[in-house]
Amino acid sequence: MKIIESIPEFRSLRQNLNGSVGFVPTMGYLHAGHIALVQEARNQNSTVIASIFVNPTQFGPNEDLESYPRDLEADTVALKTAGTDYVYYPTVEDIYPPTFDTYIEVGSVTEPLEGRKRPTHFRGVATVVTKLFNIVQPHRAYFGQKDGQQVIVIKKMVNDLNIPIEIITVPTVRESDGLAMSSRNSYLSERERNAATIIYRSLNEVQSLFKNGQRDAEKLRETMRNVLTSEPLAKIEYISVADTDTLNELSVVENNAIASLAVQIGKTHLIDNVLLIQ
Repeated sequence: MKIIESIPEFRSLRQNLNGSVGFVPTMGYLHAGHIALVQEARNQNSTVIASIFVNPTQFGPNEDLESYPRDLEADTVALKTAGTDYVYYPTVEDIYPPTFDTYIEVGSVTEPLEGRKRPTHFRGVATVVTKLFNIVQPHRAYFGQKDGQQVIVIKKMVNDLNIPIEIITVPTVRESDGLAMSSRNSYLSERERNAATIIYRSLNEVQSLFKNGQRDAEKLRETMRNVLTSEPLAKIEYISVADTDTLNELSVVENNAIASLAVQIGKTHLIDNVLLIQ
């Protein structure tokens, strides 16, 4: 496995790659969820490339950019073990030079849920992903279902801008108690970590009701709310049962839907979702 830091070096490398290229963009501090993306890319492509870049433009002014966990040494070991061929590790100056002044705005799917509290978040995500796609030029790119809105935003962007990349969504990887794996889980105290299990319990309850025939979206949202409020440490930020393409809130689930939520536990913002599939 080789680490590449500059855009010119990467472009030179890319010209000599044959066969399909699978790409896994990350912000580092990798866990089993990231490794599942790499393994899926390894199964489907001749070459696997991962990037590690903590993207400053997707953090708001009061968010955790400076404290976001980083461990490049452990990340490179994990990526090598998982079968990654190349790691792209750019600097902020490479991605955002002093003259940089162009951003990607995706539109209505960025406005609800995470976008309501973090209005510039998905502009930063869409911009950096587009830049990475242009540099890496993969055939397929891999994202986790845990960041459900992000997946919808990226698929919309790729479709609207005619970017010739297939977006592969990999199921959420969870801890044994159901908590979705996330780099931000490291912020949780032991008590907060125990409290965080309420997130998946609420989603699991909704999925069970849906499988048993409940199609009233407000009753599904109410179920999530009732389960979450049983945990004093869980502060609800949003609860949603929405269309899987538009993220418009539903009154009745007639086809498929995504049930998603965000809670704050202590100082940590945690998100999760499940798909409700007929």
